[in-house]
Amino acid sequence: MKPFRIAVIGGDGVGPEVVREGIRVLRVSAELDGSFELMFEEFLWGSAYYLETGRMMPEDGLNLLREFDAIYLGAIGSPEVPDHITLWGLVLLIRQGFNQYVNLRPVRLFPGIVSPLRAVDPEDIDMVFVRENTEGEYAGIGGRLQEGSPNEVALQVDVFTRRGVEHIARYAFELARARRGGLASVTKSNASPFTYVLWDEVIAEVGAGYPDVAVTSVLVDAAAAYLITRPSMFDVVVASNLFGDILTDIGGAIQGSLGLGASANLNPEGGSPGMFEPVHGSAPDIAGKGIANPVGAIWAGALMLQSLGLDNAAARIMSAIEEVLVAGRASSPDLGGRSTTAEIGDSILNALRARG
Repeated sequence: MKPFRIAVIGGDGVGPEVVREGIRVLRVSAELDGSFELMFEEFLWGSAYYLETGRMMPEDGLNLLREFDAIYLGAIGSPEVPDHITLWGLVLLIRQGFNQYVNLRPVRLFPGIVSPLRAVDPEDIDMVFVRENTEGEYAGIGGRLQEGSPNEVALQVDVFTRRGVEHIARYAFELARARRGGLASVTKSNASPFTYVLWDEVIAEVGAGYPDVAVTSVLVDAAAAYLITRPSMFDVVVASNLFGDILTDIGGAIQGSLGLGASANLNPEGGSPGMFEPVHGSAPDIAGKGIANPVGAIWAGALMLQSLGLDNAAARIMSAIEEVLVAGRASSPDLGGRSTTAEIGDSILNALRARG
């Protein structure tokens, strides 16, 4: 039996609640499979830790996490701590520290879920976003001068490197080749003649090696509109850090709820753990009520298993999720139902056990 060590950061708000259900599902998945073992170790980092220590995670946090096979994250964010501190103090620190340059966010309309878009079927919303995850608009280069004065200046520099764009482009092309053969590259080169012209040029250069992949270059504003009016045109979408972040929230909305969304932060070259998380945020307004949707966290757990080479176990979890959603056995308030977080977890566990 192969062991895997998983670092768990429940984090803030509903994070610990949804991760708890994800761990339950992952444990049963391992038991049913019998070929691997998951060993979880919890780290109580996040906003509460910051309020006690002045840091979102310990100074040696990355060294502690480096020893694990994967990181399972619930959510980060609190009304008591400024967002830029929570983001840069933990999530972006991990992504950049471990060179997790791929942020993978699948978007699909599960059968049984009603999209806010009219006249769409599950086959119309089935795409994967490949978001560049370590540079671009979130590179963190900049500063403020003469703070608080009438002459204050704030400067934020977008950093695009040829190597960074090549890496994310190649990953996206490989994924498109393995899926339906379509790649949409999101750009804004009409208004950004340096960074996005480089982006367009590198996408074209890498694309020359993938003649079997049909490439469409889409301005980000048009892409936002097309996600609503023509979602079926998208298969694999490759985008910069900021554009990918914004567009995937639209993706979460059209698939029925942000509570369904999952993501993986990956370094395809290896040598460091990946990080897996739902994309709904900490939702402090419903924290502690036991009504958060755990599907995104459970789906993120399946992505984690897939990244560890446990494809069959991951597929069984996804089948269980789909079975529960199709049958309407459990539905959280964000989907118009009344099921609690634990009840949805129970339903997915029952479906998983029934499949053996």
